[in-house]
Amino acid sequence: MAPGPGPKHTRRWESGALAHAVTDPFGQGPVPWLRGSETYFDDTGQVVPWYVDPNPAPGAAQGAGGPRVPAPRTAPGSGAPRSADDVRRQIKGFVSTGAVAPGEAVDFHITVDPPQEFSVDVYRIGHYDGDGAAKITTSPRLSGIVQPPPLTADRTVSCHHWWLSWRLQVPSYWNVGAYVAVLTTVDGYRSHVPFTIRDHRPADLLLVLPDVTWQAYNLYPEDGRTGASLYHAWDDDGRLLGEADAATTVSFDRPYAGAGLPLHVGHAYDFIRWAERYGYDVAYADARDLHVGAVDPTRYRGLVFPGHDEYWSTRMRRTVELARDSGTSLVFLSANSLYWQVELGPSPSGVPGRLLTCRKRRGPGRPVLWREVDRAEQQLIGIQYAGRVPEPHPLIVRNSGHWLWEATGAGEGDGIEHLVAGEADRYFPRTALPPHEDRILLAHSPYSDTQGVLRHQETSLYRAPSGALVFASGTFAWSPALDRPGHADPRIQRATANLLDRICKRG
Repeated sequence: MAPGPGPKHTRRWESGALAHAVTDPFGQGPVPWLRGSETYFDDTGQVVPWYVDPNPAPGAAQGAGGPRVPAPRTAPGSGAPRSADDVRRQIKGFVSTGAVAPGEAVDFHITVDPPQEFSVDVYRIGHYDGDGAAKITTSPRLSGIVQPPPLTADRTVSCHHWWLSWRLQVPSYWNVGAYVAVLTTVDGYRSHVPFTIRDHRPADLLLVLPDVTWQAYNLYPEDGRTGASLYHAWDDDGRLLGEADAATTVSFDRPYAGAGLPLHVGHAYDFIRWAERYGYDVAYADARDLHVGAVDPTRYRGLVFPGHDEYWSTRMRRTVELARDSGTSLVFLSANSLYWQVELGPSPSGVPGRLLTCRKRRGPGRPVLWREVDRAEQQLIGIQYAGRVPEPHPLIVRNSGHWLWEATGAGEGDGIEHLVAGEADRYFPRTALPPHEDRILLAHSPYSDTQGVLRHQETSLYRAPSGALVFASGTFAWSPALDRPGHADPRIQRATANLLDRICKRG
């Protein structure tokens, strides 16, 4: 996200997620993929399904296993899980291992206050007949301790000194994918820890989860005192400050704020559910895997960047450019990608890739916007970041005779409602284009920015000299239109299938 006009002071308990809500207009709220088969501890330590209401209202509908309510409740004593917070830290955790392969281990570092037993339910994100995830395993009951307070230095918050709480040995037969560990205490508090299982097997598509951008937005702990992200920090009165006072380095060795899921994570989960529903052959990696060379993207027909992917290191960009130049297609399903240049460094204990640094416009050194070092994002993506979209606008179809729009029912000049949202990209005529054999703009959509000035969004596709296709949706709302309830659009579903089928050589 581009810097806003000057530092902002926000009320103490307005979280980073709320402060950036404009950038994620389709926030999922409570995790919708948790369905009625899950069980949790109640206040007495007994295991009960979260949907059971011990005191149903008269006339309440009865379902299999007892009365049901539409979502987990948060009232103390209800027997349902309550979301942990960053002030009392009832249960919070992170993994110190990054993405792992089957046969390797995931190390969890978890704090529990007050100390008590807890369990870890591990889910894999996918379609799963509409459930959105499937429970893969459950830990034994584990002993929880209060870990030391986070360490802070120059706004950098780190929990690298926390003791190891649980090691998950990943069986060799587990599927690669995006996973979420659900942590639940005996007295009914819950939080989440995302992690990735990758493999080196061949696949048509490599899905790159934007963990670098996720961490840039992470304000943990949202306690009105300690937490900091690349966007915010707190002052001595508990007010939330803006970018001018935020961190320049953030650590991966800490939980995600609030419920434990990253801001914007839903964009990736939307694509995963849709892609697995229609049987695409997908491998998985984190953005840091591109940085350290843990995956070879030239082995895939296409790389998919499913969500907000704003922060890139030089190595990440070089790796992706080499993949494109070797014939691997690129699919950017969001906007504001490849905006900030960052550095990834080791933790204090020497573990590589655990610290993310982006000085933005502060301090000594070169500028860190890619477009300010003569490597504008348009030179890879084909379009680039233009600004925020305060209210959703229609995406206006252009060049409807192109194969991308085939069988979608979208005609020239048709508007696809609410599809230009959050942030938008467009073509900049004075900025160099990437080398290409052919290039086309597939949408041109007017909208009003935060000052009421009329601007426009564009969707781009070009073919590189290697034959690789590079697609950029130019809007935050494309991935949610694939599979998010209330936002799915059959025209975008079919257009995306047209693109991926061509990349994967289907049909």
